[in-house]
Amino acid sequence: MPQIAQLSATYASQIFWSLIFFGFVFFVIGKGMVPKVMATVDARDRQIAGDLAAAEAARAAANSQEEAWKAAAANQRAEAQSLIAKAKADAARATEQRLAEAGTRIDARIAEADARIATARQGALGEIEAIATQAASDIVARLAGVNVDAVAAGAAVKEALHG
Repeated sequence: MPQIAQLSATYASQIFWSLIFFGFVFFVIGKGMVPKVMATVDARDRQIAGDLAAAEAARAAANSQEEAWKAAAANQRAEAQSLIAKAKADAARATEQRLAEAGTRIDARIAEADARIATARQGALGEIEAIATQAASDIVARLAGVNVDAVAAGAAVKEALHG
């Protein structure tokens, strides 16, 4: 077989060219391109790590600002509640004072009305006594035919009314 006979003649040549080719690939790709690719990967990893650290720092700053804002909001809320409570207390005091003044005015009007009612009652009782005295005198005069003087008729009416 001629192919086997040629193998020994071409074997050294194939090994030589394989070493040249793999050596070229090793030095061009392995020593030239791979370090550049690895440097790029390392730079990207450092950039990502730096970005993550910056994001973490920004998140921490945002959290601290949020806590400060929450504390300020709570203080403002508490201050507003105290102002509302003070305003309610002031309004309650003012209302109580107005109610007390209104109660005093109403009590004065009631006392004045009671006095007018008592005066009117006394006047009405006096008129009733006068009318009853006159009616009693007229009735006695018509029924008994006797004239009764006004003083005696008034005394009898008073005794009958108050008696």
